[in-house]
Amino acid sequence: MAGKFFDEWQIGDAIVHEIRRTVTETDNLLFTTMTHNPQPLHLDIEAAKASEFGRILVNGTFTFSLMVGLSVGDTTLGTLVANLGYDKLVMPKPVFIGDTLRATSEVIGLKESKSRPNAGIVTFLHRCINQRDEIVCQCERSALINRKNV
Repeated sequence: MAGKFFDEWQIGDAIVHEIRRTVTETDNLLFTTMTHNPQPLHLDIEAAKASEFGRILVNGTFTFSLMVGLSVGDTTLGTLVANLGYDKLVMPKPVFIGDTLRATSEVIGLKESKSRPNAGIVTFLHRCINQRDEIVCQCERSALINRKNV
């Protein structure tokens, strides 16, 4: 499904995104090294074993990026002008290698654009949920989206 235009959204619209992803060791290793993050909890098995988690902790910025990525096809694919910001980002539970993650989105705000009459701002509440139905990441994303009817 392609993304929706600004004038097709309503506050309260909710989506359970169909795509799920099981996080692999390679995902975590590549993302962590590509972003130059030397945190031993993400890269060093012995350090991770000695931590309160007892095992490798998946890089939180990977989890955040995956959550947003899982939402794009249903929210903004083909209709986005630009993402304007991400707010209230929280990660209430850790993610581990082997966890299967899914995402949901809800429209919590709609605002006319003053500078672009052909677009408007949609604010989404994105949630990333693991296989135990625990929220592992959540944020609000404001996106400038084209109108269908200009």
